[in-house]
Amino acid sequence: MYKRLFTWLAVVGICLALPAQSRQHMKTSDTPKALVTYFSATGNTARAARLIAAATGADLYEIRPAQTYTEKDLDWHDAHSRSSVEMKDPKARPAIQTPKADVEAYDVIFIGYPIWWDLAPRIINTFIESHNLKGKTVVPFATSGSSSITNSAATLKKDYPDLNWKAGKLLNRATEKTVSEWVENL
Repeated sequence: MYKRLFTWLAVVGICLALPAQSRQHMKTSDTPKALVTYFSATGNTARAARLIAAATGADLYEIRPAQTYTEKDLDWHDAHSRSSVEMKDPKARPAIQTPKADVEAYDVIFIGYPIWWDLAPRIINTFIESHNLKGKTVVPFATSGSSSITNSAATLKKDYPDLNWKAGKLLNRATEKTVSEWVENL
């Protein structure tokens, strides 16, 4: 009996010794497991992705292009820049450098991106089309200098109607508090 009691006390002691943040992210069997995937050309979307991961205890997966976008590639004023050319072609699918994400292990997939030409960059289509997201809850989030997420999220829902989309959110200048409040209300 004492052996069981000491074992139980040791387990409780270890749990109490964990930092509060670690305890917060402990999962129970009924808690959906989440993955935050994101493409970030300048770092803004990466910051938002890290905030979501911290608020949900989710894992992170960066969607890295096979060929990194340079400042010149991102010049939306230049009709011949790489991003402009890709966005003019709805069938463009830039290659992804990173290995495929193991989405099978997750219930919820957050997909983050900067908004280009009022849409998700074409590399997001590459990601969606190269992963089986059916049966998953898919939540878009974005950052943008001037656009809302409305059109980009609606276009993704229209292009991939078989997925279980939840309402997305624009996370410009997001804080831990605003992200926590958003994910709690999903």
